[in-house]
Amino acid sequence: MVVTFLGTGTSSGVPMIGCTCEVCRSLDHRDKRLRVSVHVVVDGRSLVIDSGPDFRQQMLRAGIVQLDALLFTHEHKDHTAGLDDIRAFNFRQQADMPVFAEPRVLQQLQHEFAYIFAEHKYPGVPRVRLHPIERDDEPFDVLGVPVLPLRALHHRLPVLGFRLGGFCYLTDANHLGPETRAQLRDADVIVLNALRREEHISHFTLAQAVEVLEEAAPKRAYLTHISHQLGRHHDVEAELPSWIRLAYDGLKVEV
Repeated sequence: MVVTFLGTGTSSGVPMIGCTCEVCRSLDHRDKRLRVSVHVVVDGRSLVIDSGPDFRQQMLRAGIVQLDALLFTHEHKDHTAGLDDIRAFNFRQQADMPVFAEPRVLQQLQHEFAYIFAEHKYPGVPRVRLHPIERDDEPFDVLGVPVLPLRALHHRLPVLGFRLGGFCYLTDANHLGPETRAQLRDADVIVLNALRREEHISHFTLAQAVEVLEEAAPKRAYLTHISHQLGRHHDVEAELPSWIRLAYDGLKVEV
């Protein structure tokens, strides 16, 4: 399995519009963060988790020319706004795009992208096949790849992470129940959100994320969904245990 971090930033991205802090002015490429998304190649399948507003740029930058399915963690715009750009894969692959998400999230997509689902479609609109994730307590099949949902809370909003083999991906969360914490055990790699140092209503802080990871004890861990408030990549990473790293855009990890 090869995982590519397409974006590792929070909803405003880094640098943030109008900000002149040292992180937003940093010349370190690791401090330039598009909205959060990840590409996974597993068992010959090319999967993307979340297509935010930077989706087109991320596909071009990563050189991704084949996409077999799209998975959504939840319905917030920084995770869904790029859905229209799957058209390029429709044209190239001459096939509808399988989209996997909870029923609530699929309903939101149908509302926000109503033209995609209209009875009389405008020529050239994206073509999708919706696959509802009905249960959060058992694996579902993505074109032959078993994927285990990981339930989390984003403040009061139920969201999903995903486990594919030894790889676990959780973003936009600040609470994991005991069942999910158990599902993280024995993982090779865990990716978890760590927004900033200060308390936040809907995201793990750096200290909270490290605490979760120390309990789960994976072989390696990466932090994502990072804001400019966390600090410069080089400085923050120096504080972390060697097995926990900050993810950055373009990072590739073999699992």
